[in-house]
Amino acid sequence: MSSSRSQPAPATMTSMTSVPDTADGLDASRSINGTILPNGHNAPPSATAGRTPGKYRHVAAVHWKPKTSCLSHDSEASPSFLGFRNLMVLVLIVMNLRLVVENFMKYGVLICIRCHDYRRQDVILGAILYALVPFHLFAAYVIELAAVQLAKGAIGRKKRDETGGNLQDNQREKKAFQSTWRYIALAHSINATLCLLVTTLTVFLAIHHPLIGTMCELHAIIVWLKNSSYAFTNRDLRHALLHPGTTTSLPEIYSGCPYPQNITLSNLSYFWWAPTLVYQPVYPRSSNIRWIFVAKRMAEVVGLSIFIWLASAQYAAPLLRNSLNKMASLDIASIIERLMKLSTVSLIIWLAGFFALFQSFLNALAEIMRFGDREFYTEWWNSPSVGTYWRTWNKPVYHFMKRHIYSPLVGRGWTPQAASIMVFVFSGILHELLVGVPTHNIIGVAFVGMVVQVPLIAATLPLEKMQGINSKIVGNCIFWISFCLVGQPLAALLYFFAWQAKYGSVSKSPA
Repeated sequence: MSSSRSQPAPATMTSMTSVPDTADGLDASRSINGTILPNGHNAPPSATAGRTPGKYRHVAAVHWKPKTSCLSHDSEASPSFLGFRNLMVLVLIVMNLRLVVENFMKYGVLICIRCHDYRRQDVILGAILYALVPFHLFAAYVIELAAVQLAKGAIGRKKRDETGGNLQDNQREKKAFQSTWRYIALAHSINATLCLLVTTLTVFLAIHHPLIGTMCELHAIIVWLKNSSYAFTNRDLRHALLHPGTTTSLPEIYSGCPYPQNITLSNLSYFWWAPTLVYQPVYPRSSNIRWIFVAKRMAEVVGLSIFIWLASAQYAAPLLRNSLNKMASLDIASIIERLMKLSTVSLIIWLAGFFALFQSFLNALAEIMRFGDREFYTEWWNSPSVGTYWRTWNKPVYHFMKRHIYSPLVGRGWTPQAASIMVFVFSGILHELLVGVPTHNIIGVAFVGMVVQVPLIAATLPLEKMQGINSKIVGNCIFWISFCLVGQPLAALLYFFAWQAKYGSVSKSPA
């Protein structure tokens, strides 16, 4: 028994003899107990199974190669900020919950379904306007039918010219033909102008409630844009039909419904309901309708609409009312404080509205219409510049502006900068109509807000073109500051102040 106790175990003997007799702690630490490999990594579990701990436990080399801090620019690998993201989400949740509790303690429950001052006249006029506006699309269809007949007559005359005929009569017919196209263009202009003018005057003069007025004005602007696109596109298609050798080739997708086969009520009706502002004879289509998908998207629309209403009534409205005295006395410090406080709730409401409209409603409508191109937005929240945001957050409007305003102006010799300015001036007019007319306060804030985007785009354009992540981070921060603090909260505050000064509250006091 004594001899068996004095004999060391094989594993221990191996580990002891493997330690070199050297003062180099690095070499020793790499071979102690066989648990550390020569490259400094831990050995796999199979290499240490069944072995006892080594004798030297205090000589392991902790610092065995040069290393950098993970947040340093010299770090080889980019660190993950998942934990910080989780922390920010939790902080936002806790901060907003605190605001919920503070709001409830200060105001109580402000939600009141019967408190809104919906006048019967507003509802009736709104319904009439909504029903009448699409007739302007039908008028555009009738105008295009007349243009088709003229185009067919022009083709017939061209064939007669090729076979011979009276030269003087042909010249006279060509002059009459040219003047007729001017009448067609004038008819489209009058129809589109009346579409927007009648609704704008009715909303401004007769509809009191701003929400009903906004819905009517928005619908009129959408139909007006569709009307314009329908007229412009068919004009170019007609020109391509009459002058096949002098124009560039049309998109291949248009071959499925060439002009004038597209001038039908069914084709126009599809464009009316399609989630786009740009007319095409043919659109990419999906194979079937997923009604479960539609139901989910519409449930999101309903849920987010209720959330927006609750947030507006319970949180935004008290903030706006409490800001009136500060606005009247021009207390700049208090106004800035109110803007910063309003920025949170306005951002949440805007994001909810964006998701409800562009992700939920437009996808549901596209599914019902089997509309294939559903890129209604791209990653605008990562915009490295203000210009990138305007090109990515609202694709339907961006496509209209680029196709029917920007590109034609550049084609006529305008510089890209001048064409961009014209686009934002035009957009500013539409924004002022959409906000100023329903609130009965055309004060120019929405228009100026859009025009001011031009120098902001020019200022952040170099950041967009720079290489590297830092420039993009700076550009994205500039975008968010202009979006959250300067843009929406200030516009909402100014229009609310103008409304209250002119009419007072749109809500009745709860009983």
